[in-house]
Amino acid sequence: MVTVDIEKCVGCGECEDVCTFGAISVVDEKAVVDQDSCTLCGACVEACPEEALEMSGDDVGLSDSAVSLDAWRGVWVVAEIRNGRYAPVTFELLGKARQLADDLDTDLTAVLMGADVSRHAPELVHRGADRVLVADCPELEAFVDEACAKVLAWLAKEEKPEIILSGATAMGRAFIPQVATMLETGLTADCTGLEISPDGRDLLQTRPAFGGNLLATIICDTRRPQMSTVRPHVLKALEPDSSRTGEIKEVKPPEDLLQGRVKVMESVIEESEGPLLSDSEIVLTAGRGMENEKNISMLEALAHCMDAGLGATRAVTEAGWLPGRFQIGQTGVTVSPKLYMGFGVSGAIQHLVGMQGSDIIVAINKDPDAPIFDVATYGIVADVKEILPVLTKRICQERGIDNV
Repeated sequence: MVTVDIEKCVGCGECEDVCTFGAISVVDEKAVVDQDSCTLCGACVEACPEEALEMSGDDVGLSDSAVSLDAWRGVWVVAEIRNGRYAPVTFELLGKARQLADDLDTDLTAVLMGADVSRHAPELVHRGADRVLVADCPELEAFVDEACAKVLAWLAKEEKPEIILSGATAMGRAFIPQVATMLETGLTADCTGLEISPDGRDLLQTRPAFGGNLLATIICDTRRPQMSTVRPHVLKALEPDSSRTGEIKEVKPPEDLLQGRVKVMESVIEESEGPLLSDSEIVLTAGRGMENEKNISMLEALAHCMDAGLGATRAVTEAGWLPGRFQIGQTGVTVSPKLYMGFGVSGAIQHLVGMQGSDIIVAINKDPDAPIFDVATYGIVADVKEILPVLTKRICQERGIDNV
C-alpha cells in the first residue's frame, strides 16, 4: 500500500495532480490515499518533492495485474470509430482476435468509446465479438487521448481481460501506451503476427526489430493484460455475419475520468485527391530504380490510368521525389491491395513489412538478384523506364483512355 508520512507532507498537491485514478487527495493540507482505488503505480511516490509517500508491504512494485495471472481472462479489441465509420483495422483485429479467443476458450469483447456510438455496436458482434462494452459519452465526441486512456484502464481494472488489442493508428499510438503504463504491464507495438503459445496462455507477439532486419517474437509472461498494437492491413477481416448475436453492455465511466487537461477546439478533415493509399485496391510503388524525380511522372500517368494509389520507398521520399505520406514500409504506411506493383523497388525488409500482405505482387527491376523477386508473384527483369511507357499505352488502350 501507499502510506503518507504526515510529518513530511506539506499538502502541496503534486501527488493529487499525477494520480490518474483519483486515489489520492489533499484534505486539511495533508495527502490522503484511497487504498481501494490505488493501483500501486507509484506515480505519486515519484512526484512527491518532500518524499512523504512510500510504498510498503509485500506488494511493493507489483500492481494487482501481477499478483494472479489466473484472475485475468478474455480477449479485448479496442474499436476505433469516428464520424460513424469504423477504421478498417477494427474489423481486421476482430478477425484475428476471434481466433485467439477460440484458442483460449474464452470470450471476445469489443470496447467502443465515443459519442452517439451505441447504434454502431451490433456491427462489432456481426464481425466476431461475443459482447460489446459501450462507453457512449458526450465528453468522448472528440478524441482526447487522456480521457480514452483513463476510461479503458478503468474498464480493464474492473473486468481483467488477459489480452487487449488495438490498431497502431494515430489514435491507438496516442493513448494505448498510457493504458499500459496505468496498468503496469507490457506493450508490444506495431505487431505483424499474433498467436497463442502452444503450452499456455501467453500471447506470442511478432514485430520487426533492429530496424526491420529481423522479426522478434515477444511475450509478456508475468503481467496482465498482454497488450499489442497491430498495424492496419496486416491481418484479414472476417466477413460480417448478421445472424450472430451477442451482449451489448452500456458502461458509465466515473465523471472524473472523462475530464482532462486538453480540450479539442476544432477538427479539420483533410481533403485529398484520388484514392487513399491505404484503401487502394491497386498500388503502384516508385523505388530508387526510377532514377530521378522527372521519371515519377511516368508512374503517375499509369496510376491515373489504372485508378491506382501511388506509393514510394523510403529512398524516394527522402530524395524528395514524392512527399513522405506516400512512403510504404516500417516507418510509413502499410498496404494490402489486391495488386501491388513495384517499379525499381529493391525489396529491403523495411519496405516488405509494409506491403507483403498484398494479394498479387508484381516486381519490375533490372537487377535479377533484387530481394523483391523473392516475394513477388510475377517478376520482370527490365529497366522500368522502358517498361512504363509501353505498359501505360497498352492499359490506356484497353480502358479507352486517350492522351495519357
